[in-house]
Amino acid sequence: MAEKSEQESAYRLAALDQDFILGDSMRGARFMMEYAKAEERLRAQKILSTIVVFGSARIREDGNEWQARTYAAARKFGRIASERGGALAETDGWRSNVIATGGGPGVMEAANRGARDAGAVTIGLNIALPHEQAPNPYITPELCLQFHYFGMRKMHLAMRARGLVIFPGGFGTLDEFFELLTLNQTGKAPKLPIVLYDSAFWTKIVNFDALAEAGMIIEADLDRFTMTDDPEEAWTLLVEHGLSTNEHAENGADIAVQSGWLPADIY
Repeated sequence: MAEKSEQESAYRLAALDQDFILGDSMRGARFMMEYAKAEERLRAQKILSTIVVFGSARIREDGNEWQARTYAAARKFGRIASERGGALAETDGWRSNVIATGGGPGVMEAANRGARDAGAVTIGLNIALPHEQAPNPYITPELCLQFHYFGMRKMHLAMRARGLVIFPGGFGTLDEFFELLTLNQTGKAPKLPIVLYDSAFWTKIVNFDALAEAGMIIEADLDRFTMTDDPEEAWTLLVEHGLSTNEHAENGADIAVQSGWLPADIY
């Protein structure tokens, strides 16, 4: 019986053989497929660019006063950005500055919810985890994607990003923030405006000035991000630091439909 099962497995088409596809030798192929599936889906939905919102999955609308205030701010920002950034103003069906999050609860849910409040599409790039991560109900169903590899998820979060707003969070939020900041600092990604929300939190958590004083970064690196305590100002800062609200028109009416068009090559 075991011999027959082994024979059936050997004869099975490679593309239909789950044991083979999920084996060690196909890890590179799986990584490629995670890139390709998300890219195909985002293009099919005509997502030209995004504003990425990071923040803790543990923030709750019904939590303590600070949590509730943070949730409300992320929700308000998601609505403002969606109304003014191009997610609603479709040109040839293409959308700009669409709110994209890690797809989970907390701040991510709030930002997706704000976009939904505005009637805009909104993206959730989920990661398969043992806990904390499940798609929030405010993501546009066609744009609710799941990743196994953190690296590929980060790549898709970065590739279309034209602005970044980071709310309070833990290890994951810090990881994502410093990843994008490093890509920006090293020139591996196009320069983009970065806003940290809740200045009291961020100045307490990270002593940025100490990094400059120790010579670990240069003074000019401190200008790579700004801080705010107001969702309206967060939007204003993005625009003041270079966010385009008319990207499609500025880059030519056919930019998104050219056969050679690609998001930023960041790696």
